[in-house]
Amino acid sequence: MRLYRVHVLAAAAAVTAVVLAAILVVVQAVRQPVHQDTSPAVSPAELAQQWTGTHDGPQPYSDAHIDKDVHITMSDGVTLKADVYRPAQAGDQVETRPLPTIVTMTPYSKMMNSLIDSAINNPEAQRFTMDLVRRINLSGTPISGFEDLLHALDGGTVATVLGLDSKLVRAGYTVVSVDVRGTGQSQGLWDTLGEREQLDTREVIEWSAAQPWSNGRVAMSGGSYSGINQLRAAENAPKPLQAIFPVEPGSDLMRDVVAPGGGVGVTFLPLWLTQVNRAKLMPDVKAMLNGDFDWQWLSDRLADPATNYDLLAQALLTPSLQDMPPTLAAALDENSPFREGITGHPEKITVPTFVYGGWHDIFANSATKLYNDIPLPPGRKQLIVGDTYHANPGAGTGRPGAPPRLDVLQRAWFDHWLKDIDNGIAEYGPVIVWQQGGGWEVLDQFPQPGMTHRRVYLSATPSGTTSESVHDGSLIGQPGDKAQLTVAPGLSTVCSRDAAQGSAGIASAFDACAKDSRIAEHGALTFTSAEVAERTTVSGPINVHLNTVHDATDGYWSVTVNDVSPDGTSRVLSTGQLTASLRAIDESRSTRSPNGDLTAPFNPITLDSVQPVTPGEPVALDIAVIPTQAVLEPGHRLRLDVFAANAPKALAFRPMLNDTELKPQHLALDPSAPSFVNFPTDRPLPDASGRPAAVPKSAAVQPAPAAPSSSAAPTRQAAPTSGPAQAPRSAVVPTSPAAPASSVAPSTPAQPATPSAQASRPADAPQPYEAPVRRDSPQSEPAAPGAGSPEPTQPPSPATATTTVPQYTSPRSATPPS
Repeated sequence: MRLYRVHVLAAAAAVTAVVLAAILVVVQAVRQPVHQDTSPAVSPAELAQQWTGTHDGPQPYSDAHIDKDVHITMSDGVTLKADVYRPAQAGDQVETRPLPTIVTMTPYSKMMNSLIDSAINNPEAQRFTMDLVRRINLSGTPISGFEDLLHALDGGTVATVLGLDSKLVRAGYTVVSVDVRGTGQSQGLWDTLGEREQLDTREVIEWSAAQPWSNGRVAMSGGSYSGINQLRAAENAPKPLQAIFPVEPGSDLMRDVVAPGGGVGVTFLPLWLTQVNRAKLMPDVKAMLNGDFDWQWLSDRLADPATNYDLLAQALLTPSLQDMPPTLAAALDENSPFREGITGHPEKITVPTFVYGGWHDIFANSATKLYNDIPLPPGRKQLIVGDTYHANPGAGTGRPGAPPRLDVLQRAWFDHWLKDIDNGIAEYGPVIVWQQGGGWEVLDQFPQPGMTHRRVYLSATPSGTTSESVHDGSLIGQPGDKAQLTVAPGLSTVCSRDAAQGSAGIASAFDACAKDSRIAEHGALTFTSAEVAERTTVSGPINVHLNTVHDATDGYWSVTVNDVSPDGTSRVLSTGQLTASLRAIDESRSTRSPNGDLTAPFNPITLDSVQPVTPGEPVALDIAVIPTQAVLEPGHRLRLDVFAANAPKALAFRPMLNDTELKPQHLALDPSAPSFVNFPTDRPLPDASGRPAAVPKSAAVQPAPAAPSSSAAPTRQAAPTSGPAQAPRSAVVPTSPAAPASSVAPSTPAQPATPSAQASRPADAPQPYEAPVRRDSPQSEPAAPGAGSPEPTQPPSPATATTTVPQYTSPRSATPPS
């Protein structure tokens, strides 16, 4: 259990790589003399090598002096406890000159941070662990995902997630590691990201800047929860705070992990709450032996031993909306202190910010949105998104063709903003992403310029690509015939990439689940495109519009967007989920293309926004899929998987779950109210060919009911003629029915929410190591003849040759507003 706690500490809930976390690691690369000032290198590879040498090479100080349990009194009288790490020479000669200061606010216990730091700085442990990691080669085995987790250890993860890098101390920084209120050894009650905790962070920054060992210039470090605290502190930041380096932080936690789409994170949340609440109950044994035990600490722990467990229990056990207890009601109220605490405002950030995110992190929804919302120019904000989970940020970095390790990047970032060293970091990127299906890409902005959102329609016509799913359908260029497909809640998603994501990466060790969805697809409706003939890029947010029918008074839908290889491997690129009764859309926070199609719907997820569902009547759903970056190589296909469940990653709030009665759910395919995916691609997808299907599993394929009405009281539709029993209840209010096919207008290219980098960054900005291909110009094809014209209402004949999806393109606006 001790190793488990250490790993969750290092990556906020990752457990797979724990086997090595207590003995770990993070030291490698070329040893070079320290550079007190470094000018930008000639090439990206030289620049990265220079930063690595600066971090890993000899430092001006040989040791670190630690002042344990330093008391910091907050404005309300509560005492926080901090460990202060100061540069020193041999013989504990502590540096007395004021130096730049790095603050970390952690709920996982600074004592555990210290233990891990001691372990990873043990020379023998370093050599043993790094040698072991380098020797392990699990590629080609069924557990290659475990190796992916282990490579966090040589990616600079531990130092940056803990916010405690001893090399930074020996480089001339003072590090202040603080237990947040109500956790670790600090007094008070844990106010999870609340107003009081945010005020504490600001007061700790001001306190640190005022100490004689500080020169008044402060940065912040740390991952996950500590990264979130950095973002909140950087909103209208206090004057001493001059830079932050958050690793896998979240911003909108309700949509990241608490209940995205109304699905409670029943895997991650219990793991996380257990870790924090257990760590905060560990007493200070040394103080007990010395006779100066903090009795106020004990009193506070007895007053609140299990913070937030009540909310989790209420979310999973409350039987109906009428019996809603206050804590759960507050979680479903956008204006409550709880919701305000877990909702960030990156548009208010005022200091240089370097964000690392992962495409399959629990906070993946926030990664690119954070970057776009921060109102700073490129150079003062940077973004790297890797092909990682919450457990292994940094995996894949520090290699040829990749960005440098996270600890190396953090050192370069702090050297520039706190020591005024011109080392080239401000010209780096500004956006570097792992392109799923490809490699590292350097972008001027996200989404990549040249993308156009295009409709691809769901059709019951078999694609012939799978015989394992509930029904093998196609993605085609025009609305198809009427049909009704049925999918039931199940447990096939226990073996899925969503399960791996929800467990912070624990389940990613098993390739058959995390790297191939064919097992999970036994419980899904699948819709697959034809093979792409040319390299096709997907970049940006995705919207899935479904015309659904329920047998109960609620439903729960989960979708994934997959890359299907020629050998049949179906790998998830991104994911989304939605409870039918929580389908309401806040237009002011959503984005649409000119024809009215949503590109990124925003669901409030509140009690006030609950909308009824009437059994047997169609209801339109728009499911937000997390933004992503991917490339389909020739011969690959895009696939949409549609599930009626997503356990164990998430479950609907119990009142809504009860209303679903776990009954089968139906997808009504109707050309007058089509179901489609709004994909951001650089070229049209090929239409499905309509060739004969593989033998599918038994599926209910029925005539679809009438299209959903836009009125508040649509006509009740006949119940399905076959399938499970139905239950009569409530009324349907479609939220966003699709525009008729004949009125589809041009869509808009995907664009970031804030001004792009194109007008402000140098054209020759450095790229990582072996200079991945820069994508700073449009890659899209010219519009096909007739693109944007009215679509036919009938699908092509199954015998029709392969065609392309009609392309609806408007002029790209890549130039930022002045």
